[in-house]
Amino acid sequence: MRNLAILATAIVIFGCPGQGAMAESLLSTELRQQMSNFDVIILGETHDNPQHHLVQAEAVEAIAPTAVVWEMVTEEGAQRLAQKAASNPQELSEILRWAELGWPPLSMYYPIFGASEAPVYGAMVPRSAARLAMERGAATALGADAARYGLTVPLPAAEQAAREADQLAAHCDAVPAEILPQLVAIQRLRDAVLARATLQAVDDTGGPVVVITGNGHARRDWGIPTFLSRLRPGLKVFALGQSEGGEIAGEFDAVVESPPVDREDPCKAFQVQD
Repeated sequence: MRNLAILATAIVIFGCPGQGAMAESLLSTELRQQMSNFDVIILGETHDNPQHHLVQAEAVEAIAPTAVVWEMVTEEGAQRLAQKAASNPQELSEILRWAELGWPPLSMYYPIFGASEAPVYGAMVPRSAARLAMERGAATALGADAARYGLTVPLPAAEQAAREADQLAAHCDAVPAEILPQLVAIQRLRDAVLARATLQAVDDTGGPVVVITGNGHARRDWGIPTFLSRLRPGLKVFALGQSEGGEIAGEFDAVVESPPVDREDPCKAFQVQD
């Protein structure tokens, strides 16, 4: 079963505000040059931080990738996008059915789409696959590729414990302990699907390939890079993390700092109402 989209036709988006809109570069010349020397460049983000997406757009424009892999794009949405170009954010949102997917507003991501005409590869795990990963494990959800991507092998105990602690913190210490292994399974599944789409994009286009994803998937110590290094040892992979107020978890080749977003306390959703 394949849960990723392969697009052979480039998307052309005109009049994007992300191109040439930034008066001052958010990336150093050295970092832009450094990233251009790699086969795969994974651009992490905090999903609701607009500046993180401007950094990604600038990086994409500088790298000029042959393909862009998106955590936020579904297989079906990517296939629709291959058949019809979008000339404005509203059209793009309708093609991707963005409002149904639960991501921050497309206006944040639109500059990234406009920074390149490269083919788009969708690697968002469908809800049905995520549910299957929770119920029966990541290996079952990935299907025939599970063994190749290492999902049939349990994580080392220390890493499993660290991942569960990370998930507990991310959910405000408000989820039952028995749910934590299931949340880790979903995270591993998403890493594997993103890695699979990335390898397909490299094989199809020759690279360099850019990956747009959350910091958790970009991190070198247990994210997409661990899959790529095992499956394709000769592949040159660069992982960029984006922090807020100096805070970021995981290991990266470089980290770009941005101001924190003024957001409502996410833990309020877990508080019991009187």
